[in-house]
Amino acid sequence: MRLLNKVALITGGAQGLGAEIARRFHSEGAFVFIGDINETDGEKAAREMERAVFLKLDVSSEASWEAALAAIVARSGHLDVLINNAGINIRKNIEEMPAESLDAMLAVNLKGPFLGIKHVLPIMRKAGGGTILNMSSICGLVGHKYTNEAYTATKGALTLLTKSIASRYAKDNIRCNSVHPSTVDTPLVQAVLKDPERRAERFGEIPLGRIATTGDVANAFVFLASDEASFINGVAFPVDGGLTAW
Repeated sequence: MRLLNKVALITGGAQGLGAEIARRFHSEGAFVFIGDINETDGEKAAREMERAVFLKLDVSSEASWEAALAAIVARSGHLDVLINNAGINIRKNIEEMPAESLDAMLAVNLKGPFLGIKHVLPIMRKAGGGTILNMSSICGLVGHKYTNEAYTATKGALTLLTKSIASRYAKDNIRCNSVHPSTVDTPLVQAVLKDPERRAERFGEIPLGRIATTGDVANAFVFLASDEASFINGVAFPVDGGLTAW
């Protein structure tokens, strides 16, 4: 098992892509903490795994981060992997988006990872190292004409936050990388792709001719969290079928 005995916290892990990452980590031997504001789905996801605990976590709240990480240290003594997966997308272009919607996206997509990293660094340093993985997007690498500007701005900022952490804290044996999926096959995306025009757009931009599966993305996180990736630091890791290679 590639993650045997590692302790991981996955934010936004109650459902969707976060839940798939949690399941993959568990299958590779990790003990998984699922952090989410969705208690019903979070508890359900944790019950489906032998070595998993749900923690209520509002990533936009510093107090919530402090409480969740204190609970992890009390139970496990350390944290090997932090995955900042929680994110939101309010699908309005820049001309239509209220300032309040921008604030909400910044709070979850950027402030959330910032606070998590802030409070996990001393825990990982004390333990002799760790791995931080941030869920960005192809929109954190390129301007994407099918995606709103606010989402792109938050993910672009997260990409450079990743590189800043990687360069400063490598001396403490703490690695930090970001993962950049293109469109991922989730129930929400399946609903969107019922529109033939949207489907043609999303499939047509990917050289491999298909969209990513949740497994494709989870596999990238497993690799980057494993000892196989021990010399990979500060990387923006695309899982995009070649979209950003055009």
